[in-house]
Amino acid sequence: MKRIFALLLSTLVCSTAMAEFEELRSNLLRAVPALVIESIETSPIEGLYSVSLSDGSMLQATKDGKFFVYGDLYRIDGDSLVNQSEFKRNSKRRQILEGLKEEDMVVFAPLEGEVKATLTVFTDVDCGYCRRLHQEVPELNRMGIAVRYLAYPRMGIHEPHTPSYNKLVSAWCADNRKLALTQAKAGQAIEEKFCENPVDQQFAMGEAMGVTGTPAILYEDGRLSAGYKPAAQFAQILGIEVN
Repeated sequence: MKRIFALLLSTLVCSTAMAEFEELRSNLLRAVPALVIESIETSPIEGLYSVSLSDGSMLQATKDGKFFVYGDLYRIDGDSLVNQSEFKRNSKRRQILEGLKEEDMVVFAPLEGEVKATLTVFTDVDCGYCRRLHQEVPELNRMGIAVRYLAYPRMGIHEPHTPSYNKLVSAWCADNRKLALTQAKAGQAIEEKFCENPVDQQFAMGEAMGVTGTPAILYEDGRLSAGYKPAAQFAQILGIEVN
């Protein structure tokens, strides 16, 4: 009975919130029909509402939607400048991460000892910095850091498909994904294979998360960073003592 009551209360709160923001949503969509609104909630700025869009960007809008400011919201915390909007994106990315299945990835995990941290990396095979990062994987594993790869063909998923796209598909369809991906990143030819694969979906997910290039690294708390770093620097960021 308590569970049913909680569900009814949640539904009522959700319906009330939707009604409260309906004028704002309707006016924004009337002006920009292509706008994809993911959520609306009260803003930390009194009198405004935070509108989250599907591409990860945000609006700070009046209740009627007639005025808005596009971009991230910052706040001053002591002597620091904090990106308030990024906290929300981190939370969204963390929720997506928690729902991913490792069988859809190419995972390089430590063979011995505990896994102290996990990096989830959007990768391409012909990207120079992706290749440099892959060379750090054995050392990351030695430190107790697992690396989980998601496919992100930098040149897109349009047809005709690029050679890099086809290599990623072949790696994901290989009998030994880890070996195939390692060989492809080393510039070696791998057997061309086709199968049902998650490459397109992972590319779309990366774009929704704000990925614009490779390698793009997701930390377990939802933070997103771009570019190559040596293993020791990742360990420092993750608070792992290097032996």
